[in-house]
Amino acid sequence: MRHQTRASLRGTTALCLILTTAAPAVAQDAIPQDGGFLGTILLGESKREVRTDTAVPVTEIDQTEIDDRQAGTVAELIDSVPGVTLVNGATPQGSGITIRGYGTTGSFGTDQKILIQVDGATRGSEELYRIGNQLFTDPALYKEVEVLRGTIGSFEYGSGAVGGVVRLETKDASDFTGGTPGFAYRQTLEFASNGNGLTSSSILAWQPTEKLEFLANYTRRITDPQEDGNGSLINPAGGQTNDPSWLIKGKYTFGDGDNQSLSFTHTETESSQDDVPYDSFGLANFGNVDRSVRSATSILRYNFNPVGNDLVDMTLQYSYADEEINQTAIIPGNPLLDADHRYETTTVTLKNTSLFATGVINHDLTTGVEYIKRKRKDANSAPGGEDNRWAIFAINEMSFGGGWTLTPALRYETSKIKGDTAPNNGSFSHDAMMGGISLRYGWDNGFSVFGSAAYTEVMPIIDDLDNAARIQDSEKSRTFELGFAYEREDAIRAGDSLSFKLNVYDTELWDVTSYVTNTAVFGPPNFVPLDKVNTQGVEIEAAYAMASGFYMDLNANFADGKETTGVGVRQDWRNQAANSLRLTVGQKFANAYDVSWEMVANDAVTTNGVRYSSFVAHNLRATVAPDSGVWKGTEIRFGIENVFDKQYTQNLSTRPAAGRNFKLTFAKQF
Repeated sequence: MRHQTRASLRGTTALCLILTTAAPAVAQDAIPQDGGFLGTILLGESKREVRTDTAVPVTEIDQTEIDDRQAGTVAELIDSVPGVTLVNGATPQGSGITIRGYGTTGSFGTDQKILIQVDGATRGSEELYRIGNQLFTDPALYKEVEVLRGTIGSFEYGSGAVGGVVRLETKDASDFTGGTPGFAYRQTLEFASNGNGLTSSSILAWQPTEKLEFLANYTRRITDPQEDGNGSLINPAGGQTNDPSWLIKGKYTFGDGDNQSLSFTHTETESSQDDVPYDSFGLANFGNVDRSVRSATSILRYNFNPVGNDLVDMTLQYSYADEEINQTAIIPGNPLLDADHRYETTTVTLKNTSLFATGVINHDLTTGVEYIKRKRKDANSAPGGEDNRWAIFAINEMSFGGGWTLTPALRYETSKIKGDTAPNNGSFSHDAMMGGISLRYGWDNGFSVFGSAAYTEVMPIIDDLDNAARIQDSEKSRTFELGFAYEREDAIRAGDSLSFKLNVYDTELWDVTSYVTNTAVFGPPNFVPLDKVNTQGVEIEAAYAMASGFYMDLNANFADGKETTGVGVRQDWRNQAANSLRLTVGQKFANAYDVSWEMVANDAVTTNGVRYSSFVAHNLRATVAPDSGVWKGTEIRFGIENVFDKQYTQNLSTRPAAGRNFKLTFAKQF
C-alpha cells in the first residue's frame, strides 16, 4: 500500500506538470485585431481558485465549497489545503488543526504557532492540558475561510504565526437578500449515517432599506459516536455531541456616497457532555467529568472609505472573545478534574489602507495599531493572569516595472504579563520587531516566480507564569520560501482555464520552550526544551476546468522535519506532517448539477514515536442546485465519505478516522 500511495502522489503531480507545459505560449484572443467580436466564450470553473497573483501561500474556501463539503467542523473544511493536518478533526472537542507541523498537540490545546481569527477577532485558548480548545465553532456560520500558510502573510494579524493563520468570515444578510430590501429565509437540513448525525441551520435575513441589513442564524448539530472502518465505535466514552450555535449580525451604511458603515456581529457555540473522560484526546485515564463549553465572540466595526480619496480606507474594530470550559469531577476530590478554564480576549484594532504612487511605483499600503488584552482565570495547573499587548504594523505592496511586486512587512509588538496568584504573581515584559519581505515577478504569458523571507517571535503566554525558564524569553522563527505559478485562460482549448502554484519553504524555530524531551535514562524524568526545529516542504495547488463543465483540482504536500534536543540529538520532528495528495475530478452540467470524485492519499510517516500507515480514501459528492425555474433556490447534496470503508488513522490523530458515511443535505431559500 505504501508503494501504491507514493505512485499515486507522483503520478498525479506529473499529470499537473504535463498540463502546465502543454499550455500554448499565446492564448486565443476573444477579440481579434480588427476589433470584430467573436462572441461570448464561457470559461470553465473548478471547485477552488488557485491564488497565483500573490507570493503569499494562501488558500480561500468559498461558500460553494463550504456547502459542498458538508463538513461537521471547521477543521474538516480546511483539511484539503496543502500542509494542513487535522487532529481528530471530525469532532469539535479533543480536535484541532496543524499547519506545516505546528498548531495542536496531543497534550495541549495549541503551541501558539497558528493564529485563528473570526471576522478579524483573535480567537483560541492557550495550553489546556489534555482538553484543548483551539477552535470551537460551527462551519454553518461562515461564508469564507482563508488559510495563510507560514509567516509571510501574517504580520497584519498577529505575531508568532510560524505555522500560519486561519481566518473565518461570517455570513451577511445581503448574501441572501441580494442587497435589495426585503426578507429572505434559508433552511438547511443535513443527515449523516455514521453517528446518526442530524444538523439543522436556519437563517433569516432582512433588509428594511438598501442601507440597513440584519441576519440571524441558528444551527444545531447532533451526532452520536461514529464508527471507524472496522465497525468499532470511535471514542464511545465521549458520548453524544449536541452543539447549538448562533449568529446575529447587523450593518448600517450611511454618509456621503455611502462612505461609512457600522456593523455588529455576535457568534456563539455551546456544548454539554456528561460523564466523559477529562482527557478528550483519549491518551490517558484521569477520570470522568461533566463538561460544558461555551465560546462567544462579539465584534463592533466602523469603516470610513470616502469617495474619491484613495488615501483613506479606515477601519476601527472592537472585539471581545469569551471562551469557557467548566468541568466537574464525577468522583470528587481530584483538583485537576475540577479545573474550570476561561479566556477573555479584548482586541481594538485601527488600520488604514492607502493607494498612491511615487514616480513609477504604485503603493497599496496598510498600516495599523492594535491593542490586545487576554485575561485567563486561575485553575489547577493553569495559572491565571493578564497579557496586555500593543502592536503597530505596516504592509506595503509596491508594484512597478510592468511585472514586479515587492512587499515589505513589519510588526512591532510589546507584551506585559502579570499573574493573579502566588507564586505566579510576577510581572514579565517582552517586545519584538518582526517582519518579512516578498518579491514576485509575473510575465504576460501567465507565468510568475516569487520568493520571500520572514521572521517572527512567539511571545511567552500566561501559561508560562509557572515556568521561570519559559517566561524569560520568546521563541524565534525564520522562514524562506521560493516558488512559481502559472495561470492561463484558453490554455489548451477555447474556454478552458488552468492554474498551478508550487511553493517550497524552509523554516527554523529556535529558543524553543513549547516542546521538551525527557533526557533521563534512569530515575525521575528530566524534561529539557528542544534546541531547535527545522522543517522543509513543497506545496502544490492546481486547477483545470473546461467550458464543457469538466474540472480537476489537486492539492499536494511533501514535507520533512527534524528536531534537535537540548543535548544535541537530532531526530524526526514529532509533529511531522505526512506527504499527502488530494485529487478531485468532477463534472458540472447545465449550471445546476455538479458531481465529483475525490481521492485522499497519505504516505506512511512516523511522528512522536508513532508509526502511521499510508492510506488511500475516496469520497463522492453530488449537488443539484438549479439557478432558474421552479426549483430555483433549492439545493440537494449527496455525499459518501470514505466510500470503501477504509480503516486508517490520520497522522497526529489519537483515534481512527470515521468509516463510510452517507450524507444527505436539503436546503431551500425562500
